[in-house]
Amino acid sequence: MRTLSRGSLIGLTLAVTAAGPALAAGLPQLDPNTFSPQLVWLAIAFVALYLIMAKVALPKVGEVLDERQRRIEDSLERATELEAEARAVAEAYEASLAEARSRAQDAIKAVRDAAAGEAAQRQADLGEKLAADVQAAESRIAGQRDEAFAGLRDMAVEVAREAAAKLVGQEADAAAAGRAVDAVLEERG
Repeated sequence: MRTLSRGSLIGLTLAVTAAGPALAAGLPQLDPNTFSPQLVWLAIAFVALYLIMAKVALPKVGEVLDERQRRIEDSLERATELEAEARAVAEAYEASLAEARSRAQDAIKAVRDAAAGEAAQRQADLGEKLAADVQAAESRIAGQRDEAFAGLRDMAVEVAREAAAKLVGQEADAAAAGRAVDAVLEERG
């Protein structure tokens, strides 16, 4: 919609005035003779509408705006409280999680220490058993060695008697052959 300039309004007013009574009969609001009462009624209507708006409508709008502002503030306050609660819950969760990790590490350490102790005990038991087995094996070996040496001595005496018999042509005395083998064994041994 275009606005009319002051010159256009004056021109329109002159055109309406020149149109005469035919136009005035159809549109009384454009009749310049009725402008004064129209302005009075315009002022009365404006004041009445202003009073109605100021006394009835605007207070209700103000109440709605105040209620809306109060709800916004309440919501913000509640959001702040919930945020604080959420932080507290998160901190409690983190603390319990840290405590659980600490307890888990302590439990793992205890199990590891117990396993290490048990392994050390088993190793010590195994070491004792192996030492006993080694001692028993050394005793058996020593016994078998003594038997072998005893058998070896007897065999050496027998070989010496047979060698002497083949070399000299007569059998050597068993006691003399035994003394000769004992002398050689003591010399080497």
